[in-house]
Amino acid sequence: MRSLSLLLKRGVGAAGPGLLAAALLLAGPARSQSVPTPLTVRIDAGQTYQTIANFAASDAWAGQFVGQWPAAKKEAIADLLFSQGVGPGGQPLGIGLSMWRVNLGAGSAEQGAASGIKDEWRRAESFLTPAGTYDWNRLAGQRWFMAAARQRGVKQFLAFLNSPPVSLTRNGQAYATAKQPNLAPDKFGALGEYCARIIEGVRQKTGITFDYLSPVNEPQWDWSDGGQEGTPFQNEDVAGISKAVSTSLVKARLTTRLLVAEAGKLDYLLTNADKPGRGDQIGAFFGDKTAPTYLGGTARVAPIIAGHSYFTTSPYPHAVATRRQLAAGVAAVPGLSFWQSEYCILGDNAGEINGGPRDLGMAPALYLARTIHADLAVANAAAWQWWLAISPYNYKDGLVYVDKNQTDGNFYPSKMLWALGNYSRFVRPGAVRLAARLDAAEAVGQPLASAYRSADGRQLITVIVNDSDTAPALRLALSGGQLGAGQPYVTSAASDLAPGAPVPAGGVLHVAPRSVTTLVSALR
Repeated sequence: MRSLSLLLKRGVGAAGPGLLAAALLLAGPARSQSVPTPLTVRIDAGQTYQTIANFAASDAWAGQFVGQWPAAKKEAIADLLFSQGVGPGGQPLGIGLSMWRVNLGAGSAEQGAASGIKDEWRRAESFLTPAGTYDWNRLAGQRWFMAAARQRGVKQFLAFLNSPPVSLTRNGQAYATAKQPNLAPDKFGALGEYCARIIEGVRQKTGITFDYLSPVNEPQWDWSDGGQEGTPFQNEDVAGISKAVSTSLVKARLTTRLLVAEAGKLDYLLTNADKPGRGDQIGAFFGDKTAPTYLGGTARVAPIIAGHSYFTTSPYPHAVATRRQLAAGVAAVPGLSFWQSEYCILGDNAGEINGGPRDLGMAPALYLARTIHADLAVANAAAWQWWLAISPYNYKDGLVYVDKNQTDGNFYPSKMLWALGNYSRFVRPGAVRLAARLDAAEAVGQPLASAYRSADGRQLITVIVNDSDTAPALRLALSGGQLGAGQPYVTSAASDLAPGAPVPAGGVLHVAPRSVTTLVSALR
């Protein structure tokens, strides 16, 4: 979750492309000498990697307001985010997110202007009242989106804290004015009891039991500017909090598992870098069994290390090198997996597309798709999660944008929404990534390809990211299985996951310029 000071560092976004993409896809092979020689995507069904857990986004911060907008508008937004249904011609109605991340606020919304957080859209409600009681009618807008997600088939829910509730913090606020951990160690137990009470209360109120709880967010940052709720923590704090919350979950007989540690960038999973005592988190929590911070044997702690892809996405060779190191570090710990648990385009590292202003077009969508590809196909991420599902801001941080109006307004789907949908809509939980190699993939301008076998073994899902102005032709070659016909879905300047012409078994897929294409093929 980004602080205000980081989000204000913005430039001018690139313009979107023209309307050529859909026409090229639907036209099929041209009857001229300009027909490109097909490239081959070589897929090995016998070489498997991670099993996909979910694709997700969060309800922060706009969910609290938009969830109380007029019914027709919020239902339409929920369809865009969660629906797995189709409309006329097989057009997907939404991107079918498979997990929903819910922001459990610290109570800054109740504090109002006294919270020190100037933007009221970044303040967050808490079920815990200033009187020390719980009011389960709070978070009404967020509870609406939880119900809407479940109604549309979402089965996984994660609750996260940016800050402990203000009644437990050192300074009585939801951000750390002293640049130190804003929760004293003698309050870890109380935080554990609070978390267990919230999970049980939400279950009773909504019928939803959170599958995961993330009690700490980006502990490497100081969170002292009042831009939003947040607090730094040392690794020893993260371990102490995790153990205390685990104890409370076990005592309450709750099955919710803990996700750690939502590192602010991927480097901190592997090295201390510039944050001594707040980095090297794979080693600190899961590597050294003799370390006081070791969590590998702690009840309810999931064998997952979570980090955020900020500041590591470009230049692309650097992104790949970082993720190769991360994959090796995770693989060195038996049973451990990696989740990319938050990202949006900040524009704060060399070569990254500008983080602002808002751009509904293909330029950020293609950058996003390349990042997802790197996280899945290089870092072996088992989950991929976006930051703001709904944004009122003039940044590249939203999937669906809305007017900054608490009671009503217009909404604007982005191409980033649909590019994420090229993965989330078709690569469902339980899918397994297969080895995929594109001939001449090292050449500049060639597309990126990744492949996944569905959980039931009946489909091969191949995602092609083509950020060039060329229109390559691709043919799939599968070893260890036999392919049937395939159905492409294309996101481009002119289409939003639009179904294209079916590709016969052994046929050629004609990829549109500057597009993301998912080919769903039968396996037999």
